[in-house]
Amino acid sequence: MCGIVGYIGQEQAAPILLEGLSRLEYRGYDSAGVAVLDGQTGRLSVRKASGRLAVLAGQLHGGADLPGSAGVGHTRWATHGAPSDENSHPQVSRSGRIAVVHNGIIENYAGLKAFLEDKGVPFTSETDTEVVAQLIEYFYDGDLLAAVGRVLRRIQGAYALGIVCADCPGQIVAVRKDSPLILGYGEGCAFLASDVTAILRHTRQVSYLEDGEVAVLTRQGIRCYDRLMQPVEKPVVQVDWDVDAAEKGGYEHFMFKEIMEQPQALRRCLSPRLQGGEITLENFALSGQYIREMEKIYIVACGSSYHVGMVGKYQLERLTRRPVEVALASEFRYMQPIVDRRTLVIVISQSGETLDTLAALREARRLGAFVLSIVNVVGSSIARESDQVLYTWAGPEIAVATTKAYSTQLALLSLLAVYFAGELGTVPQAEYRAALDAFAQLPDEMEKVLERKDGIQYFASRCFNHSSVFFMGRNVDYALGLEGSLKLKEISYIHSEAYAAGELKHGTISLIEDGTLVVALATYDRLFPKVMSNVVEVKSRGAGVLALTTERRREEMARTADAVMTIPDVHDLLLPCLGVVPLQLFAYYVALQRGCDIDKPRNLAKSVTVE
Repeated sequence: MCGIVGYIGQEQAAPILLEGLSRLEYRGYDSAGVAVLDGQTGRLSVRKASGRLAVLAGQLHGGADLPGSAGVGHTRWATHGAPSDENSHPQVSRSGRIAVVHNGIIENYAGLKAFLEDKGVPFTSETDTEVVAQLIEYFYDGDLLAAVGRVLRRIQGAYALGIVCADCPGQIVAVRKDSPLILGYGEGCAFLASDVTAILRHTRQVSYLEDGEVAVLTRQGIRCYDRLMQPVEKPVVQVDWDVDAAEKGGYEHFMFKEIMEQPQALRRCLSPRLQGGEITLENFALSGQYIREMEKIYIVACGSSYHVGMVGKYQLERLTRRPVEVALASEFRYMQPIVDRRTLVIVISQSGETLDTLAALREARRLGAFVLSIVNVVGSSIARESDQVLYTWAGPEIAVATTKAYSTQLALLSLLAVYFAGELGTVPQAEYRAALDAFAQLPDEMEKVLERKDGIQYFASRCFNHSSVFFMGRNVDYALGLEGSLKLKEISYIHSEAYAAGELKHGTISLIEDGTLVVALATYDRLFPKVMSNVVEVKSRGAGVLALTTERRREEMARTADAVMTIPDVHDLLLPCLGVVPLQLFAYYVALQRGCDIDKPRNLAKSVTVE
């Protein structure tokens, strides 16, 4: 969730670090800092400030005030200690000779801190990271790598570390465990980053550190070591993302740009997998025999990806007639799940680095399950540790609130449900063909929905001053409501909840009063009459109703609801894929009316890499 950037080369480091950190702002942070080594003077200079990166950049005049051609930078999202200059990273050792930036949590920091304090080591911050810096200095005897190795044998938890030492101006040491770190290769220089977007302007040649590995970056290259400090060769990967994909491209916000990019993202996701009237899944290792023998499917994810799983449950069970359970990744390990080799575990993550999801994946594999992951980031930890990976190919997503990643995850999971049904023979051939034809048309149908954005903006202008909003629906519309509610609360800070419409009488109806806004979702035609009954119910108690339904049901819904948004009449499998778009736009326009920081909502991070 925090951001790390490192650089060593011939150029002045501070401007490169600040520019890289600016590309990680979307991850969420409350302070920023840099540590720069000047090889000419042997000086280690540290500058940091709470607040936005612009505060630090202003103090350093864009980095011009800090000489030196090696250093590390960090954007922090507070875990240990409140946001402050003192708690910002980099954290330095007692002598000021060693500086550390850190993503993750050192779980046993309290005991290590007590040990060091007994040795007379003073602490100036409340962070767990300062323990690492102080401990490295405690063990340092002139060999930085050896001191780091001794520290790694003592710390517990998740961490990505960037370490610099005034005595070693020609190197940066990097360490990774359960938190992503990427190495970048340049001509006479090397880079370190927690996300490839930070260094994409400088290099496209990268490697991914594995858990327990250590890297030493120098101007001549990068050396990597395993847990036993034995040298390892790292494969170098060419990143083919377009740099412009991580820019706003004339849009006011990344979120709006990414909403509008969804048809294009869906084409990248679906077109290569729909060939010759069949579903073609690249390098697919899940055999037809295994699919026929699997007894249960688990879907494990967090946040919006969990909501994808909720939709997927309805579709997979209907099409495959296999039981499907959806579990929050943060709960999976602690619920003693009933999983064995006949259980397929589908793991969903945009970043492929979500720590709770990664831990759940490892538990599923330990229990013998086959793990299939759906992720966006190529080479991410979840992708590498899965038995099978399907990439969404959504491209870089910068806004904290996911849009195109959600849509491509949902489309790919729905396509997978059809593929399984074809292997199992649980749907008629005509229905199978109709589904494939529908998926081929999905990007075009989504473009039709996006063309109606002005009408949704008008609805938002009438609703933005509500303090509480309720979403209700049934079946896939209930699952869709979960995502719509999350989008609204994420970026507008309006309290919002989603309910299964049939549960209204079991408590929720007591919260409905004059002026309450209810978003009624009724795209699933089979249950439209049921949802209409619920609309009448909340209207009779004074609620205002904004409805979402299909074109064919518009007039019927408009007789009761106060306002109606629609999506085209499409195959049932595509309804949630299209239905989410008006909800994304509604949340965006509401937040815009309220003057919120849409791309960087408070207290939230793009990739949650701590438990």
